[in-house]
Amino acid sequence: MSFFGFGQSADIDIVLSDAETRKKTEHKSEDGRKDKYFLFYDGETVSGKVNVTLKHPGKRLEHNGIKIEFVGQIELYYDRGNHHEFVSLVKDLARPGELTQSQTFDFEFTHVEKPYEAYTGQNVKLRYFLRATVSRRLSDISKEVDIVVHTLSTYPDINSSIKMEVGIEDCLHIEFEYNKSKYHLKDVIVGKIYFLLVRIKIKHMEIDIIKRETTGTGPNVYHENDTIAKYEIMDGAPVRGESIPIRLFLAGYEITPTMRDINKKFSVRYYLNLVLIDEEERRYFKQQTWLMCLHQSAPSSCGSGCGGLEWPLCVTHQVL
Repeated sequence: MSFFGFGQSADIDIVLSDAETRKKTEHKSEDGRKDKYFLFYDGETVSGKVNVTLKHPGKRLEHNGIKIEFVGQIELYYDRGNHHEFVSLVKDLARPGELTQSQTFDFEFTHVEKPYEAYTGQNVKLRYFLRATVSRRLSDISKEVDIVVHTLSTYPDINSSIKMEVGIEDCLHIEFEYNKSKYHLKDVIVGKIYFLLVRIKIKHMEIDIIKRETTGTGPNVYHENDTIAKYEIMDGAPVRGESIPIRLFLAGYEITPTMRDINKKFSVRYYLNLVLIDEEERRYFKQQTWLMCLHQSAPSSCGSGCGGLEWPLCVTHQVL
């Protein structure tokens, strides 16, 4: 914008070189609205044009340089004044001088490293964007265009099934069985629950998918839990020897790959929590959760520290 509304100004437009053919994907914004953005992967080149259109033809626009940046940035909502940049690339498009007519500048960021998944959560946002700037003495003219980054994964050759037994001594004994241990985000979890011992009057059982977002470090760590889904397994009292089938479609839920200690700023994990409710509305296994490892790297390299009552259900973002 110009000082007191006088003088020359300009509009900036950023156009990607493959905008007509590049795939778009939905991504949730901070206000919860879903918009479509161009989709990129780690190592892909980002190129295009910056169009600087003068608002008043015939008048010159003095500037202190024109540049474009590619930025990867983490913003913690409780600390909005500080933006933590983990990728920062700059291309100078024009030296200080003046524009006497509208002009187009080409740019290219070759094989850009994009190490993390784009993410918008309850308390943190990780975004990638292009920012073109016409530097001026009084006020800069700038334009930002966001993109979305997804990380790809592959499955190891071995994808074994999962079996586990849990229970309350002399009251309840349950055995879980799942058909495999590695899934992608649009996969189906297929399994069964066997009742080996039932001495409490269970009337309802469900599996909850719980998302836990952790931000901050040390004494300032903050956990935000969000129940993504409640999936009813059984309605009624089971008997010894009965088996309940499970078929849970992950594609219907808003989940992302697990993010572990991203740039030492935040983590995102998902838990599969079994809940049993008896006829007196008492809840069992409320505090015993099974960790879902939704990997953004190859599932064979799980670094989530799975152990104890947590079972390694590995889910990838996308299968190659």
